Amino acid sequence: MKVFRLKKNLKNQITSLKKAQKSIGFVPTMGALHQGHLALVKASLKDNEVTVVSIFVNPTQFDNPDDLNKYPRTFETDLALLQNLSDDIIVFYPDAQDFYDGQVASQSFDFDGLELEMEGKHRPGHFDGVGTVVKKLFEIVQPDRAYFGEKDFQQLQIIKKLVEKEQIPVDIIPIPIYREADGLAMSSRNKRLTTEHRAAAPYIYQVLKQAKTLFAYKNIEDVKEFVTNAMTAHPLLKLEYFEIADEKTLKPAKQKIAGNKYRGFIVVYAGDVRLIDNIQL
Repeated sequence: MKVFRLKKNLKNQITSLKKAQKSIGFVPTMGALHQGHLALVKASLKDNEVTVVSIFVNPTQFDNPDDLNKYPRTFETDLALLQNLSDDIIVFYPDAQDFYDGQVASQSFDFDGLELEMEGKHRPGHFDGVGTVVKKLFEIVQPDRAYFGEKDFQQLQIIKKLVEKEQIPVDIIPIPIYREADGLAMSSRNKRLTTEHRAAAPYIYQVLKQAKTLFAYKNIEDVKEFVTNAMTAHPLLKLEYFEIADEKTLKPAKQKIAGNKYRGFIVVYAGDVRLIDNIQL
């Protein structure tokens, strides 16, 4: 397994791979890897001759400095997990100063309004940070395919829009949400949950599944009211928002339109840990 810290060294390696006409798959992560991440890596290993995994807690996508500081960093464990999958994985573990050429800042993007909904409202500047880091990573790695989980569905749609608008020659491959046995969506943040909050957190997915059932025969406002009431009733979980949105535009849906696809998006605090999840309706 090769680990690169400096982007110029990885670029040289990528140039050699491109000359040899090797197909490159890419899995960008912020580390603290779990089975959800590994599902993305396995998909890349299956589809490509070379797989690159980045591990980078990107400072520009955190609107809350405290959240950045508390984000779990488990590099040695991450490497061991990747090593168990394949010796041939290339790991990019950049230093922020080298990665951003000494100026750690986001550029501004227009994602045709996708960035203004849901997470965009609650985390100002977040998607500029995501767009900045992903664009830079794509420029360095030059992948044929890049793999993203559907847990961050809004982010997935924004990255598709980034690729379209910036005309980046990469196929974006979505991978379904990977869940614990009790239904909790896998997330690096789960490691920060107390025992009590970890036991409570699967309730989020239980409510989402009930919302999906109700969506078949109830109107949108009734489904939203059900979720709000169900979450408010739980003593350990605090709802930040639940939204039903069109999958393509991410705009909040007022009524169901035949042929459109809808998804329920939820954000819940379990103590001081912010958990996100979604379900196709």
